[in-house]
Amino acid sequence: MAIAAIQTYPIEFLHEFAAEVFGSFGVPPGEARVAADVLAASDLRGIDSHGVARLHTYFDLLTLGRINPRPNPRIVRETPSTATFDGDNGLGLVVGPKANALAIDKALAVGSGWVSVRNSNHFGMAGYYPLQALQHDLIGWAMTNSTKLVAPLWGAERMLGTNPIAVAFPGGQEPPVVIDMATSATAYGKIEIALRAGKPLPEGWAVDREGRPAARPEQMIDGGALVPLGGDREHGGHKGYCLAALVDILSAVLSGANWGPFAPPFALRQAIPDHSVG
Repeated sequence: MAIAAIQTYPIEFLHEFAAEVFGSFGVPPGEARVAADVLAASDLRGIDSHGVARLHTYFDLLTLGRINPRPNPRIVRETPSTATFDGDNGLGLVVGPKANALAIDKALAVGSGWVSVRNSNHFGMAGYYPLQALQHDLIGWAMTNSTKLVAPLWGAERMLGTNPIAVAFPGGQEPPVVIDMATSATAYGKIEIALRAGKPLPEGWAVDREGRPAARPEQMIDGGALVPLGGDREHGGHKGYCLAALVDILSAVLSGANWGPFAPPFALRQAIPDHSVG
């Protein structure tokens, strides 16, 4: 027999707790609340892998000084409908909303707004950003490259991130259409959830360090990799990997950010990439 007891907390408590944690590192109060908003929004949509459960990772990186708590983000270059935004290594949960607001302002002014971001980090649930655009009756689109976690089809080495794509379309009198997905078979956060829960991995989520199907989260974390959306060749794994490459090029190559296997890690157990050549 197994008996468990789990403490639950109202979202208001979790929001306040997250804001206070960010504030304890010197994040300004208004920005700390925005960061907490992004995390809480994920939990409220049932995406536990990107909600307050992520707070510990931000805590670790802020503690080590890998995230700037008081950044001075700036526009590097700009046209009426486009901009490149440098986040000064600030919290992605703060830099992302600033860049999103800039894109919304441009769309309202000239019809469309496209903003690429560099020098930032994990920005939470990708769907948060197009949901903000819906409030202005706009189509919202967000994507990001991320830490290398995904092996190419038939491979075992991590080369690209989970590289999510999120799009939201206003529905007028009907509910909006909201699409929010990783370009891998699953998000890394779900591997972490399985690890904490001591549960096996569903078939088709990941491979171990030898490229064999991973049945346990430890096998993926210890040198293994996630697989692209679709998984194997017969189920379209090449298409998932191409989608991830597309996101990487649009999000990182065009903005001047770290791309592909050189994107910095968002968890302390992930290795810092080697940027040397040759």
